[in-house]
Amino acid sequence: MRWKATGRYNEATINASGKAGTVLSLRNADVPFPILADVRVGTTRAVIEGTVTNPAHLAALDMHLTLTGDSMAKLYALTGVVLPSTPPYQTRGRLMATLRKQGSIYEYQKFTGRVGGSDLSGTLTFTKRDPRPLLAGNLVSNQLRFVDLAPLIGADAKPGRPAKDSPVAQPPDKALPVAPFRTERWDEIDADVRFTGKRIIRDADLPITDLVTHLKLQDGVLLLDPLNFGVAGGNLVSTMRLDGKREPMGATVDMTARHMKLKQLFPTFDLMRTSIGELNGSAKLSATGNSVAALMASSNGEAKLLVENGTVSKFLLEAMGLNVGSVVIRKLFGDRPVRINCGVSDFAFTDGIARARTFVLDTDDAVIETTGGIDLRNEKLALTIHPDSKGLRVFSLRSPLYVGGTMKKPSVSPDIGVLALRAGGALSLALLAPVATAVLPLVDLSPGGEDNLCAALLADLRKRPVAPPPGKTYKDPSTGKPAGMTAGKPIPKETPGTAAQADAQTREPARPSEREERKPAPAPARPDNEALYKGG
Repeated sequence: MRWKATGRYNEATINASGKAGTVLSLRNADVPFPILADVRVGTTRAVIEGTVTNPAHLAALDMHLTLTGDSMAKLYALTGVVLPSTPPYQTRGRLMATLRKQGSIYEYQKFTGRVGGSDLSGTLTFTKRDPRPLLAGNLVSNQLRFVDLAPLIGADAKPGRPAKDSPVAQPPDKALPVAPFRTERWDEIDADVRFTGKRIIRDADLPITDLVTHLKLQDGVLLLDPLNFGVAGGNLVSTMRLDGKREPMGATVDMTARHMKLKQLFPTFDLMRTSIGELNGSAKLSATGNSVAALMASSNGEAKLLVENGTVSKFLLEAMGLNVGSVVIRKLFGDRPVRINCGVSDFAFTDGIARARTFVLDTDDAVIETTGGIDLRNEKLALTIHPDSKGLRVFSLRSPLYVGGTMKKPSVSPDIGVLALRAGGALSLALLAPVATAVLPLVDLSPGGEDNLCAALLADLRKRPVAPPPGKTYKDPSTGKPAGMTAGKPIPKETPGTAAQADAQTREPARPSEREERKPAPAPARPDNEALYKGG
């Protein structure tokens, strides 16, 4: 017999049609009842073909299930299962279910499919239980396109347009994603899912090779432990905890970069082919907020990065597309490659202000120190590059360079130091979207083993970064005070209405607690930024 049906489920309109066995076959509960159905909810479609055991009381299901749609997040309207935003997808597998009043179990077995341009396969089990259902399973992608991960954090938004499944448009002048996390649904389901991306397809300048993570969601708290990436022959090992029960959401991230080979970071650069250098770093941050932008705007903690025995040149930066940076390097060193004995950066994050406690490049020609800070709440830059030439070597620029403007549009003039902008500004972006090359515009490494300035800085870098609980202000362990409070003048206070204007620019609703905790932001011009440029 053929049938059609319409109705509402989870506040969505459902249209369905199909055919089933004869009415007489319903009399025998022991005989599987055949069914074919095509169910549509908006852009989501489910096609099922199989049998139902004892349809009068729905004892069991055994059928093939094909799912298609433009985002897995929209499966919520059809299934009630909370899933993340994704590119368009299609999956096909076998759905087995044991149905009972308490503890029904649905198993989507050995399904295969695609999400965006990535393949996806695995088995998922959905168990109805109290107080919340549980989604568990193992997923594998043999070829994962890195771009297909962007909707997970709202990073797929075009300027002036919203991200996938988000009502909030990305401001054209903002670099950090403002799309809000949908935390209001996190307490409706628990999850325990392992995911492996065996091979990541990415741009040539993004040397991420693989991904392994274990996702646990329990009572509104999301834990990614581990969240590990293979990067340039090394590893980016991290854990991330997002507390969706609090408003705004609380977050902590702890990451360590180890043994990243610089010749794999820049495989097309000739000077890199014989390099034995590595990059190492670590960061620990806490924050509160309902988007990547809001989290970075309230971030507290520390981030450290070390590169040893390398070279930098305007040609390398031009090859990487960093034309502004190449201009600065030419001012510092001319056109020739210059050996870097080491590069060290140590940033302290205090309520969304990232201050450079140590930011040094030790080269054969000069020691270059960068001071100042980055206002992540307003995405403004205030950094100063201080070159100090060694011995009698000719150094092409003896006065400081200044970095201003915003992360989206840095100021560019003869006094702007984009060298520091790329290392400092890109660092803040990489902490929430762990892409190692975002913090590597400075150097490529080549062999070398002589003692250098880095030896005196390594002891501090070996200390694990620390961060306070989400919502608490970071204090420097050595002073017990917020970073930047021990040197320089106080950062200028905001004028009335500045906080409200900042919220309006990101189109995020302002929260009283966030406005009260909001720290003053520096103006872009150096004379009004003296304290922030001096740093702490």
